[in-house]
Amino acid sequence: MDDKSSFQELTPDIILPCVEEHCGVSLEAVMTPYNSYINRVYGLQDEDGRRYIAKFYRPQRWSTEGILDEHRFLLQCAEEDIPVIPPLVLQGGTSLGEARGIHFAVFPLRAGRTFDITSDQDWIRLGSIVGRIHQVGKKETAQHRTVCSPSATTEKYCRDLAAQGLIQPDCADDFQSVCKHSLALITPLFAGIENLRIHGDCHRGNILDRLDEGLIILDFDDMMMGPAVQDLWLLLPGHLSECRSEMDLLLRGYTRFFDFDPESLRLIEPLRFMRIIYFLTWSAMQARDYNFARNFSEWGTKAFWIKEIEDLNYQLEKIGEHLSG
Repeated sequence: MDDKSSFQELTPDIILPCVEEHCGVSLEAVMTPYNSYINRVYGLQDEDGRRYIAKFYRPQRWSTEGILDEHRFLLQCAEEDIPVIPPLVLQGGTSLGEARGIHFAVFPLRAGRTFDITSDQDWIRLGSIVGRIHQVGKKETAQHRTVCSPSATTEKYCRDLAAQGLIQPDCADDFQSVCKHSLALITPLFAGIENLRIHGDCHRGNILDRLDEGLIILDFDDMMMGPAVQDLWLLLPGHLSECRSEMDLLLRGYTRFFDFDPESLRLIEPLRFMRIIYFLTWSAMQARDYNFARNFSEWGTKAFWIKEIEDLNYQLEKIGEHLSG
């Protein structure tokens, strides 16, 4: 059974009884799909009004051990009163269930509003939470997760994108050229950099404000081993050269709980390049899925690749400027 057919078979008559069995609850016959292209995510509610999120993991993306690395990190953060949402422990004593060969987890639903940063103190609060997460992340490794470095991931992503035939032929040489030159510049910068367990996708869309309860950090699906600065630069509204004051405030909060190597700021623009490549790879995984094709109809066209290569070349310039400065 391939990924596409597996996910198409995740219908309510399969999902609801499976979650009921694993959670020991009786669910209302209502299932709300959430926007998630890699995984399948649904809102559920039991007969007592408790609400849940059921997350079905795309096959072959993470191993069983890799998913459990994510869950263990979340549970450890929760034990330290860090505002995250850990998975529920299911009937079998584990956080991971299975339906038709597809792994899933169930989380309590925690609603909130988008966190709007309006003051210096808001930046400090964010930095403090990230520092606390990294304090836990440092305690052990995640052996089955991605390592965020050019040699461990980005080089392979560039090769795979070129080999899959998804790049328009007229754009293929330009794509490979900008990747080659960028990797040559950034790979040496990661030598000797300490990696720890990090969120990996810590942008403001993954932060909710629950008013009376404070902030919550969501969605550890991209949790990885990587440099601490990865979880800070994504919070910035622009390039580091334009956001020095915001970074200083983040670090003021961060360093209350965890040390930070200021030399690692040189990795921000390389990490931005790596994220562009990662997002292209993420999209390629689902380029033939019906929902993805419907929502991103321009993906893979010649115009799309011309724009992506322009963005990559611009980022290569920013990397060069930062290194020369």
